[in-house]
Amino acid sequence: QVQLVESGGGLVQAGGSLRLSCAASGNIFSINTMGWHRQVPGKQRELVAAVTRSDSTNYADSVKGRFTISRDNAKNTVYLQMNNLKPEDTGVYYCNADVVRSWPLGSYPYWGQGTQVTVSS
Repeated sequence: QVQLVESGGGLVQAGGSLRLSCAASGNIFSINTMGWHRQVPGKQRELVAAVTRSDSTNYADSVKGRFTISRDNAKNTVYLQMNNLKPEDTGVYYCNADVVRSWPLGSYPYWGQGTQVTVSS
């Protein structure tokens, strides 16, 4: 089995910064794309940022220039550095990973349990 464990959420004032981490462990051969998604009550979960194994990145327009996603392949860990936070960034942040397993052979999506980020005005 594979587990994704997130950390780093919390309460911060507008303009502040937070760094989220997500470590994957278990039956992992390699990991393709890793990403962060955000969900607020009454809305669909939305992509915030994603990074491929070769470090190609993709960001939601609302976070471009403020958030930076990165990963450490040796540690199977993905990070999200969030700067100049705004109240509208508030939500539960979930990490996900496309994990390649040797048995059964294939790529499988996994999700973390979520970490709350609250930005006060």
